Amino acid sequence: MWSDTATMDAESQRVLKYLTEVEEAAEDVLATKQQIVDLDTKRNRNREALNALKNEMPDSEKVKVCFGNMFIKIPKAKTREMIQKDQEQLDKEINDLRKGLKAKVNHLNEMQGNPELRGYSLSPLSSDEIRSINSLLKR
Repeated sequence: MWSDTATMDAESQRVLKYLTEVEEAAEDVLATKQQIVDLDTKRNRNREALNALKNEMPDSEKVKVCFGNMFIKIPKAKTREMIQKDQEQLDKEINDLRKGLKAKVNHLNEMQGNPELRGYSLSPLSSDEIRSINSLLKR
C-alpha cells in the first residue's frame, strides 16, 4: 500500500514538473512576442517623428525633444540623426528577438510532443541575392 502511494506521489511530481516547464516555455514565447510588439510600436513612433521632422521646418531650426520627463531643444539635423540611430538599433533588436522566437517556439513544440513547424525557419532573400537572381533571369 505504501509503495503505491509513493509511486503516485513521484508520478504526480513528475507530471507537475513537466507542466511547469511547458508553462514557463509558453510564458517565455509570449513575453518575447510582447517585447517585439512593444519595440515595433516604438519604431513606428520614430518613423512618425522622422516624417514630421521632414515636413515641418527648415533644418537650421531647433526642435523640442522629450527625454524622460523633460523637453530639450536640439538642432533638427542632430535630432534626425539620433532617431535614425535608434531606428537601426530597434531593427536589430526586433530581428534578434524574431530569430530567438523561432527557437523558443520549436522548443515549446518539442516539449509538447508536436512536430517542428515546417517552413517556420525560412528567412527572406537579401537584396544582393535578389539582384543576383534578377540578373540570372534577365539572361
